[in-house]
Amino acid sequence: MTENTTPVLEIRDLHKSYGALEVLKGVSLAARQGDVVSLIGSSGSGKSTLLRCANLLEDSQQGEILFEGEPVTWKGRGPARQPADRRQVIRIRTNLSMVFQQFNLWSHMTILQNVMEAPVTVLGEDRAEVETRARGLLDKVGIGDKADAWPAQLSGGQQQRAAIARALAMQPRALLFDEPTSALDPELQQEVVRVIKALAAERRTMILVTHDMRLAADVSDHVVFLHQGLIEEEGPPDRLFGAPKSERLRQFLSATVAA
Repeated sequence: MTENTTPVLEIRDLHKSYGALEVLKGVSLAARQGDVVSLIGSSGSGKSTLLRCANLLEDSQQGEILFEGEPVTWKGRGPARQPADRRQVIRIRTNLSMVFQQFNLWSHMTILQNVMEAPVTVLGEDRAEVETRARGLLDKVGIGDKADAWPAQLSGGQQQRAAIARALAMQPRALLFDEPTSALDPELQQEVVRVIKALAAERRTMILVTHDMRLAADVSDHVVFLHQGLIEEEGPPDRLFGAPKSERLRQFLSATVAA
C-alpha cells in the first residue's frame, strides 16, 4: 500500500449492532489512493455491513469514519447516533460510488440514461458532457453497443458492467464493491472480473467485498479477513493466502477451495 498519504477512506474502531445482534465489534481499516482492499470472510461476518456503514447507508453506533482525513460528524449516541450534516453525507456518498450485488439499475431507463442520471441530477453537470463520458465508460466496460437497450434486455454480467459504468460516471475518489459477482453464473462472473482487474491495473482506489478468493488474490494490495465482526487476520494477499497465521483463516480458505 502507498505510505505517508492521507487515506481516501479510514475506519477506526467501528461498531454496528441490530438490536441485540452485534455485527461489527470494533473494526479499523484504511484505503489510500490507489489501494485495492479486499474484505473476505464467511457470510454473516460483517463484510457487507462494514461497506454500507463506510458509505453511510447504515448508521454505526461507535467509532470514526474519515473521508480524505475529514471525520464524519455525528449527533446522538449509541443506537440514536446518526450523521449530523446531511450535505457532508451527500458529498461523501458521491465520492464513494457503490456497486451492489443485485445491480440496482433503473428498469424504466435505458443503459445510457442509467449511467447519466446521477451526474446530471445530483452533481448538476452538463448533459452533453455527461453523455460523452457515459458512452466512453460503456465502451470501457465492453457494452458500448448496449447504450440504448433496457436493463431487462441485458444479461446479468452486462447489467453489472453497466452498474460499474454508472459508478464510474460520478468520477468518485473510491469504488466500493459489495459481492459484485455473487449473483452471476460462472461464465458471466468472468466478464465482471475482467473489468475489476482492469480498474485495479489503473490503480483505482477500491474496497471489494468478495467470496472470490482468486479475484482477491489477483487484485488486492491488502486483504482483511473478518470473523464474527472482528478482523481475525489481515495483510498482503501473498501472505494471507500463502501462509495464513490464523487457524480460523486456514479453515475458511480450505472450505473455499473445497467448495
